[in-house]
Amino acid sequence: MTTIYVDADACPVRAEAEAVANRHRVPLVLVTNGGLRPSANPLVRMVYVDQGADVADKWIADHAAAGDVVVTDDIPLAAKAVAAGAQVLRHDGSALTAANIGNVLATRDLMADLRAADPMRVQRGGKAFSRSDRARFSRALDNALRRAGG
Repeated sequence: MTTIYVDADACPVRAEAEAVANRHRVPLVLVTNGGLRPSANPLVRMVYVDQGADVADKWIADHAAAGDVVVTDDIPLAAKAVAAGAQVLRHDGSALTAANIGNVLATRDLMADLRAADPMRVQRGGKAFSRSDRARFSRALDNALRRAGG
């Protein structure tokens, strides 16, 4: 059975993921280092992992498999999930696939190198997460679950 795994810390679309999981009657696993309240929804399972860098990512990578959907903006986690055969969605609804994950990883690494080379460079935040971003994510998750048969 298809399962949705959400890298839940700092995820802006947890509520949307839960609503889509309800519509499709698919289990949703929220993986967090803590700080999130448990859901009363019987389809939602909370997994609390130890504090530490990438602990939640490692847990998801160890459990996600072909037919599952992973929701994350963490690119290394996305690469592992794609390699395992899972569908991967970013918070904005864009898909990370075997066809594009290499380019996305390379861009991430390049940007990290550029930031390291110029530590005085002013970092600006991204644009605000909008209602249309949430709707686009919900549609993308609906479509991913249809493809997965869930």
